[in-house]
Amino acid sequence: MKTFPMFLRMQDRHVVIVGGGEQAAQKARLMLRTEARLTLIAPDLDPELQGLVREGRATWQPGLATAADLRGAALVFVAQGCPGADAAVHALAREAGALVNVVDAPDLCEAITPSIVDRDPVVVAIGTEGTAPVLARQIKTSVEQMLEPSLGGLAALAGRLRDAAAQRLAPRQRRDLWRWVFDGPARTRHAAGAERDAARLIKEVIASGEVPAPSVAPVALVGAGVGGADMITLRGVRRLQEADVIFHDRLLDPGVMDLARRDAERVYVGKTPGERAWPQEKINGVLVAAARQGKRVVRLKCGDPGVFGRGAEEADALRAAGIDYEIVPGVTAASAAAAAGGGFLTERGVTDTLVLSTGTCRDGATLPDWATHLRPGTTLALYMGVGKLPELEASLARAGVLECCTVEVTERCGFSDQRQFACRAAELQGLARREALRNPAMLLIRNPLEAQQTDAVLRVV
Repeated sequence: MKTFPMFLRMQDRHVVIVGGGEQAAQKARLMLRTEARLTLIAPDLDPELQGLVREGRATWQPGLATAADLRGAALVFVAQGCPGADAAVHALAREAGALVNVVDAPDLCEAITPSIVDRDPVVVAIGTEGTAPVLARQIKTSVEQMLEPSLGGLAALAGRLRDAAAQRLAPRQRRDLWRWVFDGPARTRHAAGAERDAARLIKEVIASGEVPAPSVAPVALVGAGVGGADMITLRGVRRLQEADVIFHDRLLDPGVMDLARRDAERVYVGKTPGERAWPQEKINGVLVAAARQGKRVVRLKCGDPGVFGRGAEEADALRAAGIDYEIVPGVTAASAAAAAGGGFLTERGVTDTLVLSTGTCRDGATLPDWATHLRPGTTLALYMGVGKLPELEASLARAGVLECCTVEVTERCGFSDQRQFACRAAELQGLARREALRNPAMLLIRNPLEAQQTDAVLRVV
């Protein structure tokens, strides 16, 4: 991020627009939405700007701008239409210590004008750091369609009632109140034009001190998907934005946490191989403890919480403590690995059965006999299996399928350093040594319905 988005309080602040033509008029229209004091500096003004001066909505200083004219301005727009003259005024404004926006000159802009969705007091600003204004306008159009025209009125009503809510409700109740207001019947009625009815509903809840119970469970076991932050579902993002505390794994893309509520507590509970800092029992305990404190809890896991993510153990602990929970599925590594290679987990005429298994079991547990599942037409998705390649080869050899199976390997699926390979199953250990394969990795072991399909499968990666 080269620019930092921030809203400036403009009440009674001085804003200067240098220029008297259409570009200057565009900036004037924008600033007239605020409560700033507007000064126009130009030898001449177009009819629109002359009208603003006559109405007393702006003052006009004829002539050319000087550094003294710009001193003390909160913001200076330079819109004369001449690159050389604009650059000269930019230098004067910088000398005067003002923030400057030069129209159509991103390199001379300390302040960049965003595309704005105005539902005063709700304001959404969209910026592309001056690189793609057309894209910013397209995003603006989409957001305009998302937000009903009356939303600002509801936000203003909420602002007027904040003190009353603070007097009657505890902090957690207040958060639940405003979630209910903006995601429930009050917003629906307000959007339909029944503003008084919506206000009555909100006031009744505040007066009673009884906020309607949230429609979601206090704990969400959320799958973040595999690799990039854009692999998480919309529901997963909503739960992150509602959470008071997030217990998260290792192997997450850092961008996923950027989607969370800014003031949410973040607790790393990842298990690094060979370390025991966060055994599963401890994770179970902190989930229960946080929920009992009245916090909204997200347990954020890579992939899908229901696929080799120990989600069932955490759910059992919550259920035993009488705490409700929600499971939010994520894109699991098997699906992501197949897609990354341009292929599919199943394919008519080639693979009609899919088996998910793991190469990481509890200490002392007997490993699965993976080859028993590999009948013709089967894809075996083996999670974290790189450390068990000798055992895997022995299993396939005992079942007599070592020579007919192919393997697709995806290491660090979805990340920028992802690697993919394909080979025959009998060649897998040699490939692993040659390429120094390591977990996290997904092995897609395929036994196609017909032997002639083998070469086609090998060409997928």
